[in-house]
Amino acid sequence: MTKVLTVGVFDLLHLGHVLLFKRARELGDFLIVAAQRDEFITKFKPNAKVVYDINERLFMINSIKYVDKSVAYTDISKLMYEVDFDIWAKGPDQNNFACQAFEQWCIKNGKTIIVLPRTEGVSSSSLREYLKDK
Repeated sequence: MTKVLTVGVFDLLHLGHVLLFKRARELGDFLIVAAQRDEFITKFKPNAKVVYDINERLFMINSIKYVDKSVAYTDISKLMYEVDFDIWAKGPDQNNFACQAFEQWCIKNGKTIIVLPRTEGVSSSSLREYLKDK
């Protein structure tokens, strides 16, 4: 069984996220979606506001038919020891230091890394801007 992992905040769940889950699920037999915990998001971005708490986000993620399992995580550098997976399906913008270290770990441990495209015209950031202006 090929297990696929994708990670993110998934606070403002939207079409782009659902398409990410669909594309990621097509890469294997079992999709694990890891959503970052609230306290970790606000720790590094003090002005960040979480719309849905982690339990609400996990509930919504689990409700999507492409997702087989969802988990909460704090730091991606710890996630590699907490979740068994074969493929990391990441977005093109997941390039910060922690993601780079995770990628190096994947390479050293025989995990496949696949970069999936973003969905044009939709993002959590653009949704926040749109809602702020309303």
